[in-house]
Amino acid sequence: MNGQKTVRIGGASGFWGDSKVGAPQLVDSGGIDYLVFDYLAETTMAILAAARARNPAMGYATDFVDSAMAQVLPEVLRRGIKVVSNAGGIHPQGCADALQVLAGSMGLRPRIAVVEGDNVAALLPAMREQGVRDMFTGEPLPEQVLSANAYLGATPVARALAQGADIVITGRCVDSAVTLGVLMHEFGWSDTDHDRLAGGSLAGHIIECGCQATGGLFTDWQRVPDWPGIGYPVVECAADGSFELTKPPGTGGLIDSACVAEQMLYEIGDPGAYLLPDVCCDFRQVRIEQMDAQRVRVSGARGRAPTGSYKVSATQLDGYRCAGLLALIGLDAAAKARRTGEAVIERTGRILHAAGLPPFTRTAVELLGAGTLAGPQGAGGMQACSREVLVRIVADHAQKQALEIFAREIAPAGTSWSPGTTGPSLGRPSPSPLIKPFSFLLDKALVPVCVRMEGAQTGVAVRTGGPSVLNTGPASPPAQPPSWVDPHEEQVELPLIRLAWARSGDKGDIANIGVIARRPEWLPLLWARLTPEAVLAWFSHLARGPVRRYWLPGTASMNLVIEQALAGGGPASPRFDPLGKGNAQILL
Repeated sequence: MNGQKTVRIGGASGFWGDSKVGAPQLVDSGGIDYLVFDYLAETTMAILAAARARNPAMGYATDFVDSAMAQVLPEVLRRGIKVVSNAGGIHPQGCADALQVLAGSMGLRPRIAVVEGDNVAALLPAMREQGVRDMFTGEPLPEQVLSANAYLGATPVARALAQGADIVITGRCVDSAVTLGVLMHEFGWSDTDHDRLAGGSLAGHIIECGCQATGGLFTDWQRVPDWPGIGYPVVECAADGSFELTKPPGTGGLIDSACVAEQMLYEIGDPGAYLLPDVCCDFRQVRIEQMDAQRVRVSGARGRAPTGSYKVSATQLDGYRCAGLLALIGLDAAAKARRTGEAVIERTGRILHAAGLPPFTRTAVELLGAGTLAGPQGAGGMQACSREVLVRIVADHAQKQALEIFAREIAPAGTSWSPGTTGPSLGRPSPSPLIKPFSFLLDKALVPVCVRMEGAQTGVAVRTGGPSVLNTGPASPPAQPPSWVDPHEEQVELPLIRLAWARSGDKGDIANIGVIARRPEWLPLLWARLTPEAVLAWFSHLARGPVRRYWLPGTASMNLVIEQALAGGGPASPRFDPLGKGNAQILL
């Protein structure tokens, strides 16, 4: 990149459960200076909280130690590659201890640093007394919680690297911080270099979901070669905050500007005010340029001072859930499947009543294969002609005993009711804890952060001043694309996918869909057609709204943000698609 210093960072994991091929592929390529891993989502934190409740030694992403580092640790140290990971979950020291044991078994002694401070559970009684409520639902904080963790930023990662750490393990931090911390350390960025911090945060955002940057989930999936050998992303970053995205030579996947634009819009709200602990980002004027078949350049991110608050993600046990799955085959499969699901719930409800147990707190019946997930516009006459349909039956209850009764009553459908009822085993599903997340804002000054390495603890100063979260709108008013005027000639109806790329994601009960025009001059047409009212009507079977939309002129794109769209979202949602992954496809 013009002969100037370049820092090469490989993104080896997009979530806990990602493929084991990422880390060795990136390390063996010889093309990276740093290896970063993102493991944590809101759902993952809930899973880790439940795991530690069962075993105090757990609570971290075991894949990081048992799979990733077990494969690459000797080569990482031999090549001088530094590692940063948020695999610590809710027990980062436990993760570091397990990794140190692994290293010792290999005759290695890496310097492992742990970032501490995100666990804020001890502050909850005071927050409760102050009347703090969930920032999305307005509900009061519960009396009992499993975990409460603040989304820390990148500054402590940079400090740990400056102290000579070979491996940095954090708990809950924003996903992009594992990348931004590297760049703050390497380029000496201060916490007031807002434009550079925004660019580094965008680099982290692009690679935080692994192969989603290199062809994964791409609208034009047919163009993506070699899915089994897909390349994991590498960002080559410059001191000004710009970067180029590539992947290891000889790997599959696709480096494409449209795919990168999809990922930029993934799981964000207002692109002019994307709030992170280190910087408030403005991505509206970002430019994404295709340099060649193996390289895309990204530049133009802008930033301003962050807020004075951390977002806190907490979890509580909210009873139990059980979900069963049956297949129905033959004529009227959809009708048979729905009646079956409703019959299971009604029968079990009668049994609970007779036993003196309370009713279910929530139930759901979903059909898969009949077009119902896409809504009326997707189903059409499909339900009438479907010949194979899966029915998913979900029940929530405060008592595990009630759901054990529910689980027992699913299999009898195979002999009692509809012809053509079957399944892989017709076995009983198991009830599992229902983890409910809730979120609130917490003054940064109340959250001391430190780095622990080799028995020494070092405090990390984090700038706590900043504007109120209520005053963090875009630095300039949001504009709108030029008005679209229908031409005076014959028009044809086309599916949106012919005109745009799109990708969808979630934040709690909020779904977002990023829509990118295939040709910039088409964006005014898309803006004219994809009104908030039209989008909400299209998702009327899933969402209550409202819908907000934002224009990004730099990439000829828009972001659609749909509230109350995921039946609670994450682990709280009973839906087959609780994360809104299919919403972009439904829109297209």
